[in-house]
Amino acid sequence: MAKILIIDDEVHIIELAKLYLQRDGFQVEYATKGQDGLAMAASVNPDLIILDIMLPDIDGFDVCRQIRAKSKVPILMLSARREDVDKIVGLELGADDYLAKPFNPSELVARVKAILRRSQAEVEPPQTIDVYGIHIDILKREVVINNEQLKLRTKEFDLLSVFAQNPDIVLTRERLLNQVWGYDYYGETRTVDVHVNHLRDKLDGSPADIETFRGTGYKLVERKEPK
Repeated sequence: MAKILIIDDEVHIIELAKLYLQRDGFQVEYATKGQDGLAMAASVNPDLIILDIMLPDIDGFDVCRQIRAKSKVPILMLSARREDVDKIVGLELGADDYLAKPFNPSELVARVKAILRRSQAEVEPPQTIDVYGIHIDILKREVVINNEQLKLRTKEFDLLSVFAQNPDIVLTRERLLNQVWGYDYYGETRTVDVHVNHLRDKLDGSPADIETFRGTGYKLVERKEPK
């Protein structure tokens, strides 16, 4: 679940953005002052920051500058002012995108997803993963458990790879659908349930298991008592 930090002094903007982001499976934290936002950015380690330019203590440009001095976390800047200079300054300071107020909350969510996709694409994925007795070779698309190769279908392999990169973390059905089938896939989350059940059956007897969190999603865990 990607974590979004909103730094904005307008409560109604925070509540609106929070509603739409949480509806899409994001975890949301917020601060109403620049200094508080800087402290939270350091403590909560967000995946993306939504940053307003007009803040009551220090402006968003200064906040962006200080964050960029320490972190590459994606930043989406907001402003009620429509001067192009604000956009140019924000982007030159290291912001990843700019959105003018008032905005459509659905567009905000779309921008957040697009930025996260780009930032994730820039991170080179691991070539191999070892977790809970499972060895995954991403390039060869092979899975070995207890010195035996596990035969998986394409989506089962992709699912296991996502789980293995996020061990003991609950992954929502929406996130799994997006990461395995793609953001442009319009299928139902039931597709995830079916493939997870097939994958769980194939992991039976292994040191790992997939736990279900009703109404939320699944997580890969170490089996307490391997069969």
